Amino acid sequence: MLSFRDVALRRGGKVLFSAVSFTIHAGQKVGLTGANGAGKSSLFAMIRGELGADSGELEIPTHLTLAHVAQETPPDPRPALEYALDGDVELREIEAAIAIEEKSGGARLGELHERMATIDGYAAPARAAKLLNGLGFAPGTETRPVNAFSGGWRMRLNLARALMCRSDLLLLDEPTNHLDLDAVIWLESWLLAYPGTLILISHDRDFLDRVVGVIAHMEQGGLRLYTGNYTAFERARAEQLAGQQAAFEKQQREVAHMQSFVERFRYKATKARQAQSRLKALERLELIAPAHIDSPFSFEFQKPRKLPQPLLTLDRISVGYGERLILNNVKLSIAPGDRIALLGANGAGKSTFIKLLAGELTPQAGEIHGAQDLAVGYFAQHQLEQLDPTDTPLAHMARLAPQAREQELRNFLGGFNFRDDMVLRNVGSFSGGEKARLVLAMLMYARPNLLLLDEPTNHLDLDMRHALTLALQDFEGALVVVAHDRHLLRTTADTLLLVNDGRVTDWEGDLDDYAKWLGGGRRELPWETPTSPAPSAAAAAAGDRGNDKARRQQGAQLRAQLKPLRDAVKQAESVMERVQKKRSELETRLADPSLYEPARRDELKGLLLDKARLESQMEDAETDWLTHSEALEVAEREAVS
Repeated sequence: MLSFRDVALRRGGKVLFSAVSFTIHAGQKVGLTGANGAGKSSLFAMIRGELGADSGELEIPTHLTLAHVAQETPPDPRPALEYALDGDVELREIEAAIAIEEKSGGARLGELHERMATIDGYAAPARAAKLLNGLGFAPGTETRPVNAFSGGWRMRLNLARALMCRSDLLLLDEPTNHLDLDAVIWLESWLLAYPGTLILISHDRDFLDRVVGVIAHMEQGGLRLYTGNYTAFERARAEQLAGQQAAFEKQQREVAHMQSFVERFRYKATKARQAQSRLKALERLELIAPAHIDSPFSFEFQKPRKLPQPLLTLDRISVGYGERLILNNVKLSIAPGDRIALLGANGAGKSTFIKLLAGELTPQAGEIHGAQDLAVGYFAQHQLEQLDPTDTPLAHMARLAPQAREQELRNFLGGFNFRDDMVLRNVGSFSGGEKARLVLAMLMYARPNLLLLDEPTNHLDLDMRHALTLALQDFEGALVVVAHDRHLLRTTADTLLLVNDGRVTDWEGDLDDYAKWLGGGRRELPWETPTSPAPSAAAAAAGDRGNDKARRQQGAQLRAQLKPLRDAVKQAESVMERVQKKRSELETRLADPSLYEPARRDELKGLLLDKARLESQMEDAETDWLTHSEALEVAEREAVS
């Protein structure tokens, strides 16, 4: 379908790529990857005919119907549904021809209506409405004018318009950037069923893994095809890079770091689905590390100044906007070491909940108690626009830390790939990804003990996402995150909370269970489903509301009964993590050969006594964990029997 032969492209005197040769066949689903600036979007522009090659040949069939997502949305006063329908060009052409024939009384009406039936045009409004609903538009909003939507929702309209086109080739450039997790899962299913050829630019690892079967990777001015999904590509690239001695040594350090993290969490391998899923994700990290050896990003959170216990407590909180109540009767305690991810549909209240925790919203009822030494770090997309466009990254950091030396701030910014003259460029010229990196850098430097992240990966490439994941794994405070990047959620969150129907409740499954729940129409939660025989249709119709209330009460009672046991398991896990960290540090000290010299005999003796105490503490914590885990398992079985 597409054939590149020795293609080269220059932009502004810079060679983006040269001697690029590859072929994409009809029906293939290809992921186009590479660092920002490698030329991915320019390659898309060439395929669309907007850029010409400086040398070489690009062959595209002339009859090809191509669809892509427009980056701009005109201030269209028409309804959103009509805007989406414009994506089907043939449909609009037939509709226009029918209107002309009806006015002139022409003889082609029969032929035109037959063509309309052939393309299933009469069902097009229903298809468009289904697309809009899948992308997160609430029922009824399809009649709102396009110019009434915000920028992010207009991008969703552009995506719907592209999907509405009955195309042979679909080009998608970061389609998940403006979507929430529910819409990402829906889009994933839609693309898997798409019969045409797909070329997809994405920095979402899980999305690529599930959708594509070929990776086209751009680096160092070239492009190479890899068969398989993104995980297979990472393995293949890691093998290539490991052949270089310097890269190999860096790889080993990275893998050792990963192994240490996996070791710290090995006691979480309970029979719970979520814990099993997390352990599998951690095991994958070893495979991922080598493919990011040459990443320009390297940073970590500085240790919080204090870690009070608990950090924040919510007691019967209700919150909303004016008379509109969003969340009701929320109870939650957040402690250092907690790793919480929020799930839920767009508009359910996830961002509202984050704003409440950040102190940007005042509760309408209930009480919220923050520790005296609470230090909140809050990341949201609107903060990117609050940066001073006339100032530099260095100036932003200097305002944050006026006592710090300039070289210290330059070194810190260098970990976020702000190097050399870039630290002195005005922020107004930065891309969305560069602004996001700067906000994250400022956030990390401030040493928070409660970190609130609302879609932190938007505009970040795979290398930056990987570096952020590593930093979050070592963060000693508490984390609450909303993200559509499932890999980030799997590798950083231990607890999943569902924001749904005005409530914030435990999600007792994993992310795969959540996807199944969405696919099943968001019916009742599996752990709240009654085990008694189903009532007759007549009885069900009469008692649905009563049954729903009883199920909610039963679920609330069950969670209240099990909470002490779950808290005890969590506390034991927290103790094991702390002891394991101290034990690892101690083992590093004991590995020092000079420690065993006669002059350091007393120091060695003290360290060995410390090691013995830590081993005893670990044994006690493991016993507590096992006892409480078994008790929790028995209680859960009895609850559903």
